[in-house]
Amino acid sequence: MEPYFLPSEWAPQSGIMLTWPHSDTDWRPYLDDITTTFVEIAEAILQREDLIVATPHPQEVANLLNSTADDESNACTNKKRHHVRICPCPSNDTWARDHGPITLLGSNGQRQLLDFRFNGWGRKFESEKDNAITRTLYAQGVFNGELVDNDDFVLEGGSIESDGKGTIMTTSFCLMAPNRNQPKSQAEIEDELLRRLHAKRVIWLDHGQLIGDDTDGHIDTIVRFAPDDTLLYVSCTDTTDPQYEDFLLLEAQLKNLKTAEGKPYRLIPLPMPRAMFDGLDHLPATYANFLVINGAVLVPTYHQPDLDTKAVKAIASAFPDREMVAIDASTIVRQHGSIHCLTMQLPTDTLRIS
Repeated sequence: MEPYFLPSEWAPQSGIMLTWPHSDTDWRPYLDDITTTFVEIAEAILQREDLIVATPHPQEVANLLNSTADDESNACTNKKRHHVRICPCPSNDTWARDHGPITLLGSNGQRQLLDFRFNGWGRKFESEKDNAITRTLYAQGVFNGELVDNDDFVLEGGSIESDGKGTIMTTSFCLMAPNRNQPKSQAEIEDELLRRLHAKRVIWLDHGQLIGDDTDGHIDTIVRFAPDDTLLYVSCTDTTDPQYEDFLLLEAQLKNLKTAEGKPYRLIPLPMPRAMFDGLDHLPATYANFLVINGAVLVPTYHQPDLDTKAVKAIASAFPDREMVAIDASTIVRQHGSIHCLTMQLPTDTLRIS
């Protein structure tokens, strides 16, 4: 038995981490809109669990969240509101999934917070401040557990999925992309994943890269683990879509996969949103980028009511014991991400809120 393991996202959580947008980030042209979205996400979380926020402007964020807590029209006023801890911290951007800690649980209640190198998805964007966020928060006493320095290996949280039973899923086109861990081979990178994540096996997917994706193909944009050996995956049914053939190959690969016990996975398709653009910029909208929290799933929506409803129903079928909370992600996707990309879950007893 491995001494540590990477839990599934649906395992009990102590809280969620957010890195708040500000005027010195790429959100500046629509800062008000994205701030409204962040407040909506924060309040949905605070109805169910604690929240940690990293920001260079802690008082501004505190004022925003205190204002919504005092608003009588807010749904949280009729429920217990959990605690938020707002930590002063410089940041380049907001993608906590990729610069936040990846937390392993030990067989005797230990916690290891793995701090991998985040280099802006292969040096595409400035990232040095974001790469330091986990260390900065740890120094402020935010986390229970041991901080484990993995700065010699590039790994983003959005590039891996865990079933909580020792299987890690990723994509070859992301982990083998330029400016990550070259000159390591795929076999060498797999060995690193197995060792550092205390995993038993790695599933590599070779298809399903969304147009407009800055990450080189994060797994959390196309395929997600769910309970009972279930995979939720993006399915493209429009034969005129330039992504059609690639996602057909992804579906075929998923149908051939087996669990660690040698059984086929239960497959649930998610619709692909109709093409969205910001000017001429094709945006990588996806329903797979949902966030599982205690008692709920936060599902991205895109002002496409028929497909939004279909996606919510599909995700609900995989998580029948949780409430579905639709979050308008049409502003988030303008920076080529969605809800899961903005957040990082922290397993039970990992977060120190005071």
